[in-house]
Amino acid sequence: MSEVPASNAPVVHELNARRLLCPLPVIRTQNALKTLPVGARLQVFCTDPGTVNDIPAWVRINGHLLLEQHNDGREQIFLIEKRGD
Repeated sequence: MSEVPASNAPVVHELNARRLLCPLPVIRTQNALKTLPVGARLQVFCTDPGTVNDIPAWVRINGHLLLEQHNDGREQIFLIEKRGD
């Protein structure tokens, strides 16, 4: 997991879940968010097409906020904001 600083914006942490198949992208997302403070943002990069449904469902069920979801043609990219524990 790495950090990408942006001016006047919260630090966005990155998670590389490329080439992982279900359920690993969701598990890695869950584990990464556990290490972050409330309000932190996590950008997750996935190549498993199942994450299109799995990650948004997990985010919703666990009370976090999905700020962005898109496909750049090769991978799914999610931006998640951590909410209360």
